[in-house]
Amino acid sequence: MQIVKDYGPITGESIAEKLNLTRATLRPDLAILTMAGYLEARPRVGYFYTGKTGTQLFADKIKKMKVEDYQSIPVVVNENVSVYDAIVTMFLEDVGTLFVVDDESLLAGVLSRKDLLRASLGKQELTAIPVNIIMTRMPNIAVCYKDDPLIDVAEQLIEKQIDAMPVVRKTEKGYEVIGRITKTNMTKAFVSLAKDDV
Repeated sequence: MQIVKDYGPITGESIAEKLNLTRATLRPDLAILTMAGYLEARPRVGYFYTGKTGTQLFADKIKKMKVEDYQSIPVVVNENVSVYDAIVTMFLEDVGTLFVVDDESLLAGVLSRKDLLRASLGKQELTAIPVNIIMTRMPNIAVCYKDDPLIDVAEQLIEKQIDAMPVVRKTEKGYEVIGRITKTNMTKAFVSLAKDDV
């Protein structure tokens, strides 16, 4: 890399010559440095130093991560189900957020653990209260799309202090829920980055 910094643009043959090596010996190393983003290669010109640090390259990699690569299957309930049934669904599906849909299967609201806990604190009959009474409603719901950068969604989860966000597809009538992004998905993405770098 120092040779490329000092003499770039420089051909692979010239680098090999300066190191008293053959071009074939250097080829794998140059390929790795190019794929990693430290060097850039241009046909008939040679290698350039990109000037990017490891941290900048890591940041570039994070910015390229998309929601669709890490989203999971959404857990949805109809807006007319009871609070009791929603609690059971949340427990059986082992999730912290339920997405509420209307009769046309379009996003109508979101139910968090806190919403369900708050509703269960009184002396109400939980089987008689529909979730549409206690859910957070549209348009007060943060949504994301499958091609959104994952880092933008992570920032929204932190900023809004929420555990999950529906991945949606916009239709003429509203939003269709096609996935979910949670703090667990973010953790998996973080772990996959570390394993990629090994």
